[in-house]
Amino acid sequence: MKKLQAELLLDARASLGEGPVWRESEQALYWVDIIQGMLHKTVGTTAAEPVQDHAWKAPMPIGCYTFTRSGRLLGAGAHGFGWLTLEGDQAAFEPWVDPEADKPNRFNDGKCDARGRFLAGSMASRADGQTVPGAFYSLEPDGTWQTLLDPVGTSNGIAFTPDSKTLYYIDTTPAHILSFAYDLETGKISDRRVLRTFEGDEGRPDGMTIDNDGNLWVAFFGGGKVRCIRPSDAAILAEVDVPALNITSCCFGGPDYGTLFITTARVGTDEEALRKYPNAGGIFSVRPGVTGGPFNDFAD
Repeated sequence: MKKLQAELLLDARASLGEGPVWRESEQALYWVDIIQGMLHKTVGTTAAEPVQDHAWKAPMPIGCYTFTRSGRLLGAGAHGFGWLTLEGDQAAFEPWVDPEADKPNRFNDGKCDARGRFLAGSMASRADGQTVPGAFYSLEPDGTWQTLLDPVGTSNGIAFTPDSKTLYYIDTTPAHILSFAYDLETGKISDRRVLRTFEGDEGRPDGMTIDNDGNLWVAFFGGGKVRCIRPSDAAILAEVDVPALNITSCCFGGPDYGTLFITTARVGTDEEALRKYPNAGGIFSVRPGVTGGPFNDFAD
């Protein structure tokens, strides 16, 4: 197994850093601090170069977002899907559609497919002493949606194979990495398969990305690592040690898409762990020796 070490890029001290998106046209990394309702733009790929960061405050937690083909920004959070407008240090949110208007849940992770649909899921919550389950949705450019999975616990990482024929999906609550056959024409999934389930001190799978070889790079909340997993046999090919406990997500970026950017969280980290990992909540990076590809945009 290959061993790698991530280095601190930005000492962001995010409560819940998530949703890294490399914006090729700006050569910048976007990411969110969900709990603080902040959207960040970070310029720089290693600590050896100047790193700049700008943040916008949203009126609510934004779990995920995507750029659109026309250059707009579509987010999903506590009030469903809506349009984000960035001005100064503020991010205004204009609600659009909400598949869970009758639930107290919020949306978590999301990504677009090659046709420009936005796939995003919600997190289960507690209301009146009962669990309200989350679900996994596919949003069409015209604002209609279909439910792909229901119920789910904590909808999380999403990745498509380069040929768009397979969708990988993480539900963090049961710690499953799932695979599905994906029909790009219809946006429907089939042939559910549990790729691997994690337990114990491995941590719980959270966000993920995929490289150009078709291997998954999975962040482990509570595990202090990003692991590279080969889908054909679920073997772990590489581990990235990250100097934080709660690793939330990752994406490929940089001019050659050869840098893996990693988000982390301070939430759920006690004082002892913070002494051990003072840069928890930071943005980290590593050059793993493989490359990824650009993000798909929403087809507005």
